[in-house]
This record gives sequence, C-alpha cells and structure tokens, in this order.
Amino acid sequence: MELTGRVALVTGAGRRLGAAIAAGLARAGCDVAVHHHASADGAEETLRSVRDAGRRGERFAADLRDPTAARELPGRVVEMFGRLDVLVNSAAVMLRREFESITPRDWNDTLALNLSAALFTAQGAAPHLRLTHGKIVNLADLAAYEVWPDYLPLNVSKAGVVMLTQGLARVLAPEVTVNAIAPGAVLPPDDWPAAARDHLAATTPLRRLGTPADVMQAVLFLLASDYVTGIVVPVDGGRLVR
Repeated sequence: MELTGRVALVTGAGRRLGAAIAAGLARAGCDVAVHHHASADGAEETLRSVRDAGRRGERFAADLRDPTAARELPGRVVEMFGRLDVLVNSAAVMLRREFESITPRDWNDTLALNLSAALFTAQGAAPHLRLTHGKIVNLADLAAYEVWPDYLPLNVSKAGVVMLTQGLARVLAPEVTVNAIAPGAVLPPDDWPAAARDHLAATTPLRRLGTPADVMQAVLFLLASDYVTGIVVPVDGGRLVR
C-alpha cells in the first residue's frame, strides 16, 4: 500500500503508542483521524504533530467501551474524510490489580476497551476498507503470551486480540489484510520506578527498552505488505525467546 493520501483512523491516539503511531502515519503521508476518549489534551498535541507533518488531521471523541460508539466511529471518519484506508486499533487500558482485588467493573471495562472495541470498530470499518482494499493493524501485547499475575484482565484481553486478529484476517480476506503487533519492553507504565525499568532492560536479550519508533517500523512493514495477513509481530527485544 502506498500511504500518501490515504486516510488512517488511529484509536487511542491521545497518548503513548497511539499518539506516536498517528504522528508516524502522518509523516508517512497519511491524513489521520485522531480518536480519543479522556485524553483530549493529548489528542490536540497529536493533531499538531499530524498537521506539522503537512497532513490533514481531525479529532474524534468516543468511549469505545460502548459497542455502538465503536461501530459508528469509522462511519464518522468517512463522513469527514470521504474514505478510510487504514484502521489501527490502539485504544487500551493497562490496569494493575492483584487477583483478589479484581472487580466485575475492572474485568468488564478492560475487556470492553482492549478487545470488544477492536471487534466493533473493525465491524464498522469493514465496508469502507473493503472498498479501498485497506488494512487493519491491532495492538496486542507481550501480555498475550506471558502470564503477569497482577495484570490478568490485560493478559486475557490481549490474548483475545491475537485470536481476533486471526479471525478478522479470515473473514475480511481477500479485500482487507489484518495483522497485529505485540509490543514488549516498550513504554513501561509511567509510574514504574527507574529500578524496574532498568531491570526490564537488563532482562531483555537486546539489553534495552524499545521505543515508539521500533513499533512504528513494524506498523509500516505491515501496511506495506500486501501478501501478509493474520500474523502477530512481536516488538519485544527478544523477550519471548529468553
């Protein structure tokens, strides 16, 4: 796919990896629909990055835990931009809870945003992506493959994203490719102490934390590849093969 002039919707683009991916797609030539929920200020910063790259950017607010809002979001983008070529499902929450402390709301909200939103946003986007032979990139996580005892809702939701990616790749072929990226030692939570970050880097085979640029390179690879679908690309510095 040639990205210049394409329209990309990035969910969760008000912060962290979503913001970096939105800005990176703009630098690659895309006009970008910047989705956010609570991170309105961050979404404005992302929009500035998109426009500084010389591309069109527009902001779309939606609580994607609501399936109707998730399903309707791509249509709102098409109404504004006239088309949709790329969907990046990045919106997610990383909730730390000991097993005994997980509440029904913790569980339901995590699965609603991390997993169900990707399904329903893809459902809304599918008719438009079929027209443009577009692409979907989901953000999974290393947590899909490793058990993190204090992050069980994250583990389960991201494992679901892996299977959802494979399922969507089947049902949307041949018009639309669907792949995922599983970041590992990239952008630890903001509240992690320096010692924890240092330990994470030291126990990663490549001996460093990843960067948003590392993830962006994987996104660009998947968007450039027309004969790749249904795969998950780990961007984890080798942690899966430790």
